[in-house]
Amino acid sequence: MPQPPIPERVPIGDSFTGVVIQANNQKALAFTPQPQTEAIMSGTFVVRYGIRYLEKPFLSIVPGLVALDYGDLLTGEDAWEFLTKRSNLHPRADVFGYRNDGQDEMMVVKRLDFGQPVDVLVYPDNKATMPTALVTALIAADAAGIVQRILEYLPRYNSVSEWLHE
Repeated sequence: MPQPPIPERVPIGDSFTGVVIQANNQKALAFTPQPQTEAIMSGTFVVRYGIRYLEKPFLSIVPGLVALDYGDLLTGEDAWEFLTKRSNLHPRADVFGYRNDGQDEMMVVKRLDFGQPVDVLVYPDNKATMPTALVTALIAADAAGIVQRILEYLPRYNSVSEWLHE
């Protein structure tokens, strides 16, 4: 019986329309340009999520495909759900994706650190493999219309002054 083809990598990604701002060497998402900050990019872009490495927390992988040790292949939301909720059951599973520095990567689940915060990375579009920015906050007085996953992984501040004076 022929093997099914290996699916294309499908990293999860959430669309965000606004700006990436920078202040004090930190970057954040906002809906509009903010005072006391520099706008790095604006428009509609893709927010993806990287899981940090166990021994090298400055590196993370944005999962596109997960190969379980018993043969199942997961992509997209299924892969993310598996990694964040059940990966401890399959520590030998392989994760294929792109690192936060844009390099193609394969990493075993047991080498990932699920105790560290998830990297929130901004890409110009769905095809890009190299992130434009690593953001650590969301500046939004109102959370209406913001994708739940962005709210889950980024602390939200009402203003730039609240963000910078934390």
